[in-house]
Amino acid sequence: MITVAALYCFAPFDDPAALKPPLLALCADHGIRGTLLLATEGVNGTIAGSAEGLAAVIAHIRDLPGCAELDVKYAQASAMPFQRMKVRLKKEIVTLKVSGVDPARDVGRYVAPEDWNALISDPDTILIDTRNDYEVAIGTFRGAIDPKTHSFGEFPAWFRANRDQWGPNPKVAMFCTGGIRCEKSTAFLRAEGIEDVAHLKGGILNYLEKIPASESLWDGECFVFDERVAVGHGVTEGSHAMCAACGWPVVRDASSCGHCSAELGVNPV
Repeated sequence: MITVAALYCFAPFDDPAALKPPLLALCADHGIRGTLLLATEGVNGTIAGSAEGLAAVIAHIRDLPGCAELDVKYAQASAMPFQRMKVRLKKEIVTLKVSGVDPARDVGRYVAPEDWNALISDPDTILIDTRNDYEVAIGTFRGAIDPKTHSFGEFPAWFRANRDQWGPNPKVAMFCTGGIRCEKSTAFLRAEGIEDVAHLKGGILNYLEKIPASESLWDGECFVFDERVAVGHGVTEGSHAMCAACGWPVVRDASSCGHCSAELGVNPV
């Protein structure tokens, strides 16, 4: 089995480019593959390999300025879910395209998986899925609003166009895959004047790991950005593959893609 680590940390990096070569070299030394994004606001990514190799890389990242509290979620894969190792320099480690939004300064209230069901079962709670349309298509929390965005950068415009329907002081709860998009989206809502905003700590992955299926309010599977495609309760590998024609997740034994209608044959990627 291969260990997979999804990680992020908002931290002030004065020179992200200087951090790239040592990270690439360390990952190469330990046979680690995946993608890491570096920006002046921190680090984000998913990497995979041996438990020992990951421990070395994660220890290195935690030694970077401001990264001692690096958020990491682990899972297992039956095969290596990445083809190679990439470390990319970006303007943002998760792209919202709104200046001045700083999760390190102001962010929404964190809600543990164990407390999440009570929050989203409250009829006064407005539950928003901050992920993209192709992710929501294969699973989400019951009663969640789907913004139908194609990219996270569309979320601010969607929220501004819809916020009036929820009144002046809405109670908002949001969630995403691993937590990082909600760091940005809750900080954005706070900057927009929404005071009562919460998000699922550690994201869907943390919830699926901690909450038994018998108690879960999650329906379907959770899309992940590697060759596993999706995971289910217990963060076990799911039943989806990718449509080679349009890139949407499809059930592995499906004969055609429900999104683009392409015939899948027996080997969707």
